[in-house]
Amino acid sequence: MAGMLVASILAIIVVAFTHLIVKIIKVKYTFWGFPESIYDKHWLLGHLPHYKVQGYLGKHYMDKLVEWTEKYPKMFLTWIGPATVRVILNHPDSVKQILRTADPKPVGYGQIYRHAIPWLGEGLLIAGGPKWKRSRRLLSPAFHFDILKPYVKVYKSCTDHLVQNIQTFADKKESVEVFGLVSACTLDIILQCAFSHQADCQNLGADNQYSKTVYSLTEEWMRRNASPWLYPDFIYFKSEKGKQYKCDCDYVHKIAEDVISQRKAHLKNEAHGKYLDFLDIILTATDEDGQGMSMEDIRSEVDTFLFAGHDTTSSAISWILYSLAEHPEHQMKCQEEIDRVVSETESGELEWNDLGRLEYLTQCIKEGMRLHSPVPSILRENQAPLTIDNHVIPAGSCVAISIYCLHHNPAVWGQNHMDFRPERFTKENIRKMDPFAYCPFSAGPRNCIGQQFAMAEEKIVLSTLLQRFNFSVDKSHQIERMQAAVMKTKTGIKLFASPR
Repeated sequence: MAGMLVASILAIIVVAFTHLIVKIIKVKYTFWGFPESIYDKHWLLGHLPHYKVQGYLGKHYMDKLVEWTEKYPKMFLTWIGPATVRVILNHPDSVKQILRTADPKPVGYGQIYRHAIPWLGEGLLIAGGPKWKRSRRLLSPAFHFDILKPYVKVYKSCTDHLVQNIQTFADKKESVEVFGLVSACTLDIILQCAFSHQADCQNLGADNQYSKTVYSLTEEWMRRNASPWLYPDFIYFKSEKGKQYKCDCDYVHKIAEDVISQRKAHLKNEAHGKYLDFLDIILTATDEDGQGMSMEDIRSEVDTFLFAGHDTTSSAISWILYSLAEHPEHQMKCQEEIDRVVSETESGELEWNDLGRLEYLTQCIKEGMRLHSPVPSILRENQAPLTIDNHVIPAGSCVAISIYCLHHNPAVWGQNHMDFRPERFTKENIRKMDPFAYCPFSAGPRNCIGQQFAMAEEKIVLSTLLQRFNFSVDKSHQIERMQAAVMKTKTGIKLFASPR
């Protein structure tokens, strides 16, 4: 009996090993001759060692991405272990072949986005095919200009609270860690705008548990993506990190469920005489046959918008503020423009129709999102073979649109691509630009549904802060980018704020 058991185990090992060898040979043959940095590749681990050096997806990894982009300006391969390959697209000519596809979808369940399903479900970020099309159609009315305009008042009131928090540090002449405060502000904004939900998330004495949990979830999602041995659920969810991930998912789900239940309870009483928010629309949206979204689908969309609606925007605002603090000449030019536009309004405050007049601030916002790429990368599964530089990428491959590489490609932006230069986005320069050269909100059919919401929010928050303060960098604090689902920093961003 014992001998049969040993023989069975050995047979399973031999079959598994043979399957792996066959897979390695097949993948190597399929991608033979593709551009890749073989000198940076480990014989077994592939490019995985570069993911882990000096912090998870930290400075070393992003420096390597730029280095490989300089060598291979259209695309290149990265290997996660011996048999898993990602095709990195980093040029407008390359990324447009995926982004403008009529029915694109994220990487399949065996790949990267599957690891976020326990957290985000199959919301707009992850769903594909008919499910994505239906959700996009039902949710699009939530981002009509008539819905967005009243949100300006919420942007202002939440930013006023942020101003008070920054003023506390300014009074003491201490530097302030802006990433955390801005994140609390954008969470406050999305809760009030999208869900009419009041929370005490900007209280300096409060523990902003939701933002901290989202930070942990995004970091763990990326860590698992870079660890092929953790891909099987039966292994991952038995680990301590896996158990904590499940715990964190339960926590954010509870927040979403509370928001939904409160909104449902008050929807009938509050709908009259009040603007419709995102949750109102999602709870009442129906198909032509009167079929609405299931409760599971609603929670997935709420979880997705709570994450995407505050985390990406807080990253953008924080990094843009950092760049303006680094470059006082651009900061001053923004302030002069804001002062002028505000002085010409009847109310003495920025309104929706004034946002388009903030042309130089808009240039700085766009350049900040190019330089820092709040969403560094998105992954897709190509439905048909792609030909790039005479290399055929087979259908069903894992294709990464590296927005960070695209925005730092010297072949597109020049050798000064690491410099903060808002003039790149003058109207004249934009007219000359390839539409797929700058994609902070992705592009094509799956572009960010909330990009108008985000741009308006960024303009109001930054305008309000720049009206009140001059910002400068705390040079005693080291700032290092850390790439997760959004662009983070390992130790926050510390700035000095002095009243104007």
